[in-house]
Amino acid sequence: MTRYKKWLIGSLVISAVSIALVTCLTFNSETIEALKRIKLEYILAAALLHISSYFIWGLRTRALCKALGYRISVLKVTEIVISGTFVAGITPSSAGGEFLRVHGLTRNKIPLGKATAIVVGERLLDAIFIFSCLPFAFYVLGDILSNYEFDAAFLTVNFLVFVLLVFFVYGVWKPEKVKYVTHRLTGRLAPFFGKKTDAAVSHLMEQIDREIDHFHDSVRVFFSEGKRGLLWGIAYTVIFWTVEFSLLVLILMGLSRTPSIITVFAAQVLLAVIMVIPATPGASGVAELGAASIFSIFVDSSILGITVLAWRTLTYHMNLLIGGLMSLKIIKDMNMIKKLIGDSPEPPHSA
Repeated sequence: MTRYKKWLIGSLVISAVSIALVTCLTFNSETIEALKRIKLEYILAAALLHISSYFIWGLRTRALCKALGYRISVLKVTEIVISGTFVAGITPSSAGGEFLRVHGLTRNKIPLGKATAIVVGERLLDAIFIFSCLPFAFYVLGDILSNYEFDAAFLTVNFLVFVLLVFFVYGVWKPEKVKYVTHRLTGRLAPFFGKKTDAAVSHLMEQIDREIDHFHDSVRVFFSEGKRGLLWGIAYTVIFWTVEFSLLVLILMGLSRTPSIITVFAAQVLLAVIMVIPATPGASGVAELGAASIFSIFVDSSILGITVLAWRTLTYHMNLLIGGLMSLKIIKDMNMIKKLIGDSPEPPHSA
């Protein structure tokens, strides 16, 4: 069994067990009545809204590509985004999704360093938005969640993110320092990956230097002539998270509840921070149990389990399904293209 299959099965099992646990602990006669009165049109609207978020994400990626002088169609970049959600859903901290999106952009003739700058830029925009909303979330939920352990945990997470951001800014400001560190690491690790000759290691380091320069130049462009594209990226980031946070509002309306939109949004900001923890593939278990704890602030215990189930199905299991299907389509298209251009291995010549 491949590593990805193990991650997929593991993430699904952990997610199912976590949801089952929450549902069993909160299931009662009121839960049955709530299921009888469920308004499926709201759940369907939430599903369609989540699908629209793929296109919003694609528009953001396209705006950042355009800022660097590369034009990709909305459909193509949306395909890249959707396929990335599958791998993101089965790797810790969604890291695999970033690598796949970078690969997808490089296949569209964007240099690796610039493709990395685009994807890292998206990640930073998300992080800046979420952590900028944290003071608002603490203000809204402060009285309800006021305990020392909770406050200490979030202060620690914020501090670590701040330190990482400082290192990133320093690396962009001083690319030569990054090159020095990567040279040292490459020199030590290259022999383990078959790069045993001085010429091979030297060629590898030249490639790394070139991509670091591409990355550095891309960041500079974002803050100069590509500023308009960056502003569009920020706008799409705000729209994207507003859409994603609205799913829970629609789910609760489908369960005949009238939630406070401000409270629901604030709760999901805290949950988004918790899900950054790279504990399990796709944050399975962490997301479900974290959601149950935070959603219990404004969701009745009788419908807490089905609320978590519906929310996780839309925001996670749907990504696995649609992302998996899109990944298969891309692989199939690549094979078809190779056949059309005759890019297939030649049969061995007989002696």
